[in-house]
Amino acid sequence: MWDFLTFKSFVTPDLLIVIYYMGAVVMPLFSYIIYRWLMGRLSIHYDLRVDTKYKYLLYIPIIICFICMEIFWRMLFEFMIAYFDMHDALMSMSSH
Repeated sequence: MWDFLTFKSFVTPDLLIVIYYMGAVVMPLFSYIIYRWLMGRLSIHYDLRVDTKYKYLLYIPIIICFICMEIFWRMLFEFMIAYFDMHDALMSMSSH
C-alpha cells in the first residue's frame, strides 16, 4: 500500500490493458458512425450512386484504414506498457 501511495508502483499498466480493449471495441463502432454520418451528409450534396461492380472496391480503403487504426492503437499501448515496465526494472535495480 505504501508503494502505491508514494508512487513507487503504478496502477496504470493494468488500467492500460482495460482501456486498450475498450478502445479496440469502441473505435470501430465510432468510425462506423462517422462513416454513416459522412455518407449521409455527402449524399445530400453530391450524387454518390456507384455501380455495384465498383461498390466493393470502396470497401478496400475502409478495411485498410481499419487495420491500420487497430495496429496503431495496439502499438501505442505497447509503447506505454513498455515504458512502465522499464520504470519497474529500473526501480528494482536501484533497490538492490
